Amino acid sequence: MTKKKANPMSREEAGRKGGQAVAEKYGTEFYHHIGQKGGQKVAREYGSDFFYAIGQKGGQKVAREHGPQYYHDIGQKGGRRVAEEYGHDYYHAIGQKGGQKVAQEYGTEFFREIGHRGGETVKEKYGSAFYQEIGRKGGRGRS
Repeated sequence: MTKKKANPMSREEAGRKGGQAVAEKYGTEFYHHIGQKGGQKVAREYGSDFFYAIGQKGGQKVAREHGPQYYHDIGQKGGRRVAEEYGHDYYHAIGQKGGQKVAQEYGTEFFREIGHRGGETVKEKYGSAFYQEIGRKGGRGRS
């Protein structure tokens, strides 16, 4: 007959211990591998819209709990980290790639259109005199 332990381990503690043992035996890369396999299976079974839906749901919960400033703060933090790690040239390169892709998909006229819309928005918000003011500070007009 087996004796019952006086203080059995909680499920949380047992899971933590089991996870630590697996990490020690197989390494953290193992979790990356099984996570990818699991994600691929979920994508096959439920489709990519499933990830979109759960992402939306999770994002809304985070926004409720932390407020919209949270996203601003983590975006700033991530941007600073990327800038420290990769430098200015990285942002230049990805901007070039993104611009080329947009031009390829929407045509170069698209840039003219969004630039015009942005200009109109600035004009509505700050007035026509704003352009004169920034021009005096060093901007030059196009002819």
